[in-house]
Amino acid sequence: MLKVYGRANSINVRKVLWMLDELGLKYEREDWGRGFRPTDDPEFRKINPVGVVPVLDDGDFRLRESNTIVRYLADKHGRADLFPKEARTRATIEAWMDWASTDFANGMRPVFHALVVKNPAFADQVAAGIKDWSRQMGVLDAHLFANGPYVMGQNFTIGDIPTGLVVNRWFSVPFEKPEFKAVSTYYDRLAQRPPYQAHGRNGTP
Repeated sequence: MLKVYGRANSINVRKVLWMLDELGLKYEREDWGRGFRPTDDPEFRKINPVGVVPVLDDGDFRLRESNTIVRYLADKHGRADLFPKEARTRATIEAWMDWASTDFANGMRPVFHALVVKNPAFADQVAAGIKDWSRQMGVLDAHLFANGPYVMGQNFTIGDIPTGLVVNRWFSVPFEKPEFKAVSTYYDRLAQRPPYQAHGRNGTP
């Protein structure tokens, strides 16, 4: 059986769990990371020398990096509806995934760690984080307004998985935020998917 190493409240682990549920696959999960066994534990370093979660164990094959795991699962299980084979479409999906994990998430991180994790090291970064996060949310809002309802248009793809989880944190972390109507509509549309209800819009930022 497939096994996922990583705590279920990690945004990166949740990408993989969401994907597994989209595919209807059974899996086991083992807690590692903040609040559980540390990823610098020698036992975990044998699983992943890089020391980050998630890790997918697929029999005799282990894979790290959440976006890569999502793409691997889509390919392995023949889900061209979620990750089409056409080169330009596929590259555009990958670009949205990379953006969600970099530019879109950069402002999110200090806000989340200061306001939710309560890490004092991030306390003086909240204002700048909100400004950056709001700017990137505006990018997504304009894109969805012009090209939605999903990041790739009419169809849900794996490009929506990392993006949708950052959107969930936007609405879940308590701070005063501007209104983005297209993003709000997108958030509600994603919530119609049971895997997103389970791993995105489940009350956990």
